[in-house]
Amino acid sequence: MLTRRQLNRALLARQHLLSRTKATPADVIEQLAGMQAQVPRPPFVGLWTRMQKFQREDLLALYRARKVVRATAMRGTIHLLTTKDFLLFRPRLADMLVRGANSIVGKRLGGADIEPFYKAGREFFTRNSAPFEAFRAAAKSKWPKLDVRAIAYTVRLGVPLVMVPTGERWGFSSNADFTFADAWLRKAVPASSDDLDLLVMRYLAAFGPATPGDAQTWSGLRDLRPVFERLRKKLVTFRDERKRELFDLPKAPRPDADTPAPVRFLPEYDNVALSHDDRTRIIADEHRGRLVTKNLIVVGGFTVDGFIAGTWRVGVKKKVAALRLSPFAKLARSAAAELVAEGERLLEFVEADADAKVVGFSK
Repeated sequence: MLTRRQLNRALLARQHLLSRTKATPADVIEQLAGMQAQVPRPPFVGLWTRMQKFQREDLLALYRARKVVRATAMRGTIHLLTTKDFLLFRPRLADMLVRGANSIVGKRLGGADIEPFYKAGREFFTRNSAPFEAFRAAAKSKWPKLDVRAIAYTVRLGVPLVMVPTGERWGFSSNADFTFADAWLRKAVPASSDDLDLLVMRYLAAFGPATPGDAQTWSGLRDLRPVFERLRKKLVTFRDERKRELFDLPKAPRPDADTPAPVRFLPEYDNVALSHDDRTRIIADEHRGRLVTKNLIVVGGFTVDGFIAGTWRVGVKKKVAALRLSPFAKLARSAAAELVAEGERLLEFVEADADAKVVGFSK
């Protein structure tokens, strides 16, 4: 049996949250099986909190070299992936993305054939690097009687697209241009693949030990139990405190429950808090509502003794950068001091140009 603390330490070890790694940014992104990137800044903070010597330019250079991409992936959300992983993951997620779009906007299209929408999307985003407002305008002229927002959403999930980096501070504008992935990467993205073994193995390397349901929560895929059963001979199994069977890679790290865990700042939308059906290995159920809002915005969280113990926000006013910490419960004096010290380093990373930097706690 693995206790909750043992599962916590296993997760932290794989996520480079027990100690900062010397690995390259690309290697870290691959170890994490991608990083959710709904907005541009979080992946930078996520790498900073996991790496020994990470600079903003390190990731910007990978964007410009097209070695990493920001694109729709797991759960139909925007992720940062290495180009290698995008080409591996996207075909295995393709059917899920199509089903997801249909479940959300299919009725609004009245049963229309979606293949012409895909064709138009591929052609438009091959000719143009443009935000989706431009595609919706083009779709409106072509299909004036149809719901163009539903058409655009269908294309966004059904056609492999990537966001185009710019000279912005965090790599992308708030309304980023999209382009057809085949054109951007100069190679064809395979249409689909029903070979899910690789995806499951990569998930376990980043988030195990875990159940098939956990992997489904992370990926958005359905019915992964047969994949786990097919892989059973290559895996090891455990039970958690709820007696659920957990699968894992034989040589994956599973540190002792008492392994020290320093405080860490997790960015908005960090997958460490989103990739299990049972998330108590990283955040108590009673606190999940403080981390994930009703409109599904995931705020930044900080860990104490390995578990998310509060949220954080940075604001800048009159050249003063303020990091505001909101603990879920009263913190020990030593933990508060450690958070302040780490918070000052975080402010130096995200708001280096501020004239003053302040870390404080909300009551």
